[in-house]
Amino acid sequence: MAAIRAHRRLAAILAADVVGYSRLMEQDETGTLATLKARWREIVRPLISEHHGRLVKLIGDGVLVEFGSAVDAVQCAITLQEQMAQANEGLPEPYRIILRIGINLGDVIIEEGDLFGDGVNVAARLESLAEPGGICLSGGVYDQVKRKLPADFAALGPQTLKNIAEPVHVYRITVDNTAQPVASSRVEEPLALPAKPSIAVLPFTNMGQDTEQEAFVDGLTEDLITDLSRHPALFVIARHSTFAYKGKAADVRQIARDLGVRYLLEGSARRAAGRVRINAQLVDASRGEHLWAERFDRVLEDIFRVQDEVIARIVEALLGRLAAPPPRIRPTNLRAYDLCVRARALVGRSPEAEREATLLLQQAIALDPDYAEAHRWLAFNLWATWVHWGGPIEPGRHRAVELAEKAVALDPNDAGSRWVLGLLLAYEGRWSESDAEYATALKLDPNHADAWAMQSELLTYNGQSTAAIEGVQKALRLNPHPAGWYYWALGLAQYGARQYENAVETLRNEATYRSGSRRILAASLAQLGSMDEAHQEATLFMANNPHFTISSWASSQPFRDERMRDHFVDGYRKAGLPE
Repeated sequence: MAAIRAHRRLAAILAADVVGYSRLMEQDETGTLATLKARWREIVRPLISEHHGRLVKLIGDGVLVEFGSAVDAVQCAITLQEQMAQANEGLPEPYRIILRIGINLGDVIIEEGDLFGDGVNVAARLESLAEPGGICLSGGVYDQVKRKLPADFAALGPQTLKNIAEPVHVYRITVDNTAQPVASSRVEEPLALPAKPSIAVLPFTNMGQDTEQEAFVDGLTEDLITDLSRHPALFVIARHSTFAYKGKAADVRQIARDLGVRYLLEGSARRAAGRVRINAQLVDASRGEHLWAERFDRVLEDIFRVQDEVIARIVEALLGRLAAPPPRIRPTNLRAYDLCVRARALVGRSPEAEREATLLLQQAIALDPDYAEAHRWLAFNLWATWVHWGGPIEPGRHRAVELAEKAVALDPNDAGSRWVLGLLLAYEGRWSESDAEYATALKLDPNHADAWAMQSELLTYNGQSTAAIEGVQKALRLNPHPAGWYYWALGLAQYGARQYENAVETLRNEATYRSGSRRILAASLAQLGSMDEAHQEATLFMANNPHFTISSWASSQPFRDERMRDHFVDGYRKAGLPE
């Protein structure tokens, strides 16, 4: 039998579907179907014809269209989104028909009028990446239209798409959908750009097939952030804020606006067979331009050298050739590095996570006894065990100080080890030494958001609440999407400054509300005279902290100012916490 030869051609494929279609059908099946049919008839079909497209098929709430020209496909998509937005005007939000659109340029198979192949599959995956009312393009489409259409394109970088072997470079078009519902009625002022060159490092994509390498790639991103932060001429966003975008398709311009920076570093990494392959690119988000891009293919043992090269290239691109800060001491055992990277992700999450992190760090130190970062995190873990998780104070307290001191001795240029030692020394009452360690930490790394936030707690306990508020606000600028304990630190400082209403607002933030900061919320409410609410919050706090007493807490905290200690004790008593 003769083989049947598939008919192929190059085409621009547009895939679109309705956002929240199941929800719309559930609340009004008849009305949704009627509206959708009207949109297909009055808007979609005429626009396809006008832009020389071919409607391949309607699939429930979706549509697949073939174009002979990428320009026609994109122009049709832009006009379609604009007209859909106009048609939604005046409709209640639950009844608006909103589309996502993806467009790809690829080789397709034609069979009985239908289309098949990766070209179609990529278009469908791009559609799923688009925001409601938005359009996503593949790099091939972008290359065809970027100089031919007056649209606002934003690079999202290489994206790993489901069931697609190779990553696809994706671009987003911003469409003015003034009739679309907004996510929130609250309008926040955009963050002002710092005077220094400002940068955020987005989480690198793990391009390997092994999901266990995810921690390694995350560790690479974290180390790049750490090393960039040490350049005082740069403003660098903290890890927690950039990792909020991990795994999300997002417009680089919007990310830069959200974080208040001009530049973004993005990339991918693959670790396999004793080698590491890294792609990195530096983007000027304000202009949508790529300033620098490079691919590294090295043996795994060169990973830290590659990190240094990436940092040097970024600094040169943004600042010119500058003397590098004193180098950090790198681990000599890659297995120890892997264990420490895994432990980083567990620190501060829960008592169970702390115990797992402790075991991992102990193993790392056994493999590499001179690994400063592992000593530092183990010291911090032991401190958190007795301060936050109700563990015994000794022998962990004494051991934590030993470990932190050794970390600083092993690597005097590591800001993280310096602030952890400064924290522990404060709990030992060694105030001047603690102050010196924090000063050194922030000199080594002026962008260290955690150091600023942790120092603010000690400033509160020292009676310097105004300086404490300023410190944590600086931390929040460096880390706009912070861990919940930042709000704990801010609420603590606001209570210390007798800004009780501000403290209540801060401590009711969902990120910190159900943590140990609840006792400060109870005290703040009590100082405002809201006794019923104060007693309620105190009761809820005690439900999760049944062994808490005011006396044991007051005696264990690093207060230098006795009046401040008395102020907190007074609030706790008024809230009804046990003596």
